[in-house]
Amino acid sequence: MTLDPEAVQQLVERTLGHYQSRAEAFWEGTRNHDVAQNIDALLRHIQGTPPYTVLDFGCGPGRDLRAFIERGHHAIGLEGAQALAEMARKHSGCEVWQQDFLRLLLPVAHFDGIFANASLFHVPRQELPRVLRALRSTLKPGGVLFSSNPRGENQESINGERYGAYYDLTTWRDYVVDAGFVELEHYYRPTGLPCEQQPWLASVWRRAERA
Repeated sequence: MTLDPEAVQQLVERTLGHYQSRAEAFWEGTRNHDVAQNIDALLRHIQGTPPYTVLDFGCGPGRDLRAFIERGHHAIGLEGAQALAEMARKHSGCEVWQQDFLRLLLPVAHFDGIFANASLFHVPRQELPRVLRALRSTLKPGGVLFSSNPRGENQESINGERYGAYYDLTTWRDYVVDAGFVELEHYYRPTGLPCEQQPWLASVWRRAERA
């Protein structure tokens, strides 16, 4: 579907409103999720000498920010819902930027890695190329983007008050490559289950240096 700017912003506001009103329940429901496999996938592909500077894109209440800090890295969060951003600062002690994904103000060539865990699927499909290019720009040359999204058959939907776009690997790859990345690896989660029981597509990408 193609939407005018006002309709796109309404989708974003509805999605953020969902998380704003359910911030505490979201924290309780996700605080013990184990995403170490995803954190490892990002960190092992970053080149250079640690500690690394990592942007947790859509950091939620701060669970993964704390994990990066505990591993000795410098982490900054970005979160659109005010309540979640405040929780993330409290839980992690990290700097957290409150920005919605369609109004990004990011420094150029600043981050070694971006951790977009269960966040980019909330970007309206028609805006995804622009957002991916912004993420590429804020990575240092050779920097790494990790993403994990619920996979699907390239459909868009509103589940309750939350917008989501659900891509298969081929379509997701096309978007990210077109934005200026090269693929490093992908896998499905949870690990150890048959493919039909693995709803999450995780992928890792390096910023390509265009001629």
